Amino acid sequence: MMNFDIVIVGAGPAGLCFAQAVAGCGLRIAILERQPESMLANPAFDGREIALTHHSAQLMQSLGLLERIDQHAISPLRDARVLNGPSLYAMNIEHGDSKKASLGYLIANHLIRQSAYEAVKSSPDITLLTESDMTGVSTDNEGAYISLASGEKVKSQLLVAADSRFSETRRAMGIPASMHDFGKTMMVCVMEHSIPHHHVAWEWFDYGQTLALLPMNGMRSSVVITLPANDIQRLMSLSEPAFNEDIAMRFKHRLGAMQLASTRHAYPLVTAYASQLVAKRFALVGDAAVGMHPVTAHGFNFGLSGIDVLAQEIKTAKSRGSNIAATALLERYERKHRIKTRPLFIATHAIAKLYGNDSMPARLIRSASLRIGNRVSPFKRAVAHMLTEAR
Repeated sequence: MMNFDIVIVGAGPAGLCFAQAVAGCGLRIAILERQPESMLANPAFDGREIALTHHSAQLMQSLGLLERIDQHAISPLRDARVLNGPSLYAMNIEHGDSKKASLGYLIANHLIRQSAYEAVKSSPDITLLTESDMTGVSTDNEGAYISLASGEKVKSQLLVAADSRFSETRRAMGIPASMHDFGKTMMVCVMEHSIPHHHVAWEWFDYGQTLALLPMNGMRSSVVITLPANDIQRLMSLSEPAFNEDIAMRFKHRLGAMQLASTRHAYPLVTAYASQLVAKRFALVGDAAVGMHPVTAHGFNFGLSGIDVLAQEIKTAKSRGSNIAATALLERYERKHRIKTRPLFIATHAIAKLYGNDSMPARLIRSASLRIGNRVSPFKRAVAHMLTEAR
């Protein structure tokens, strides 16, 4: 049997970042991952661009991740615009409202994954167990126990699940999650365009579709289009010239001519919130704990925040010679993470429901809410502060 202090299931960004966050204090850490290590070392572009708050960027800096990413691949998110229907009127969230030079930063998900892998590989405290399929899991007062398809057994003081919002580990531990399928699919890709974006992000709740634009360095942007699955399938199958024209038309040529600059990727729009974030010698982090709707771009930011809270609790316990999987410790993490995530999780569902409704009453409310929000300076400052998470 292999013995560790902490076993993490899932070598995505959350799992890798958590391992790095608890490394260096004398704990033996293992990460279980189904994929071969070659896929972790050279993760493929997956279309997703991550909007980081200033606080998240600071956390990534402290974990030794930012220094491993080419600075030219980090784009500033200067301001944000929220648009409704065909109108040019927008609620503008400006960086000046947060007293920062930008609202945040944009980094490709695969670059975050690669930098996290490189940081983890440089740590002598962390063991990567790749191509490992988990077949069973349980915990008791003495420890956490994991059975692998290879026949090997693993024991640890604490088990942490970081295996996506569809977490099999969460289910194996008997923890339900409130999951909502919006019946929509998101398509993401990078587009070049002829009109500059001025590093302004767009969230455009058009009638019949939702469009998002995340500005990258140069005349390029990450484009996110949310539609019913059949419509996304049609978009994915279009020839490149037809696709370029379709996207330019969807954006009503406000960015001029548009040209596909990457592969296209589609993801179902499903959110998740675990009914409990901890159990005996067990904790959920990242999307396994809280899988956010992308409208606020806070999913990875919340993941990093929760990881930081749990890691600090564990390192404090370790320094005091206390139990790193104590019930009180895990409950403190759960309480802090719920307080931080639950209000915005509920709010995003309300926003998505309102702005996904194209009935005439909803259209009027949508338009009025943008105009009211634009005129209330304290509200805009609060939104800017939420987006930046400035400290």
